[in-house]
Amino acid sequence: RLPTMKMLLLLIALLSAVLLASAAPPTCYSRVLALSKEITESFNELQTSKTVDSCVEALPRLYLDIHNYCVLAKLRDFVAYPGCDRVVEVNELKEKTRSLYTILISYCRRDLVFLTDDCNALEIPISPPIEHS
Repeated sequence: RLPTMKMLLLLIALLSAVLLASAAPPTCYSRVLALSKEITESFNELQTSKTVDSCVEALPRLYLDIHNYCVLAKLRDFVAYPGCDRVVEVNELKEKTRSLYTILISYCRRDLVFLTDDCNALEIPISPPIEHS
């Protein structure tokens, strides 16, 4: 009976550890990084969608690098862009972008370190390396 009790306690301890580890709140950095990737992916999908309004082609580029100080201006410019107000996907993207900007300047201001201020780097995204087979 004692080995069964030990096994049960060990199982409960393991499950508790797993649940506590997965319930840890995200850090400012991880939240900003995830949201910037989500925004960049949504923007790319919007640009390649065939069912979206033609005004989407005129939107400012939205390649984001949260390590680049110029990302703040990029986010402000995108949110303030006057076109495409009638397109639901653009409004949703602007809301996410506004949230990221707010998180960067308010909640994470002291936690983030900008490694560069190269604004041109946000205009031309770096392509992933090509793998040779």
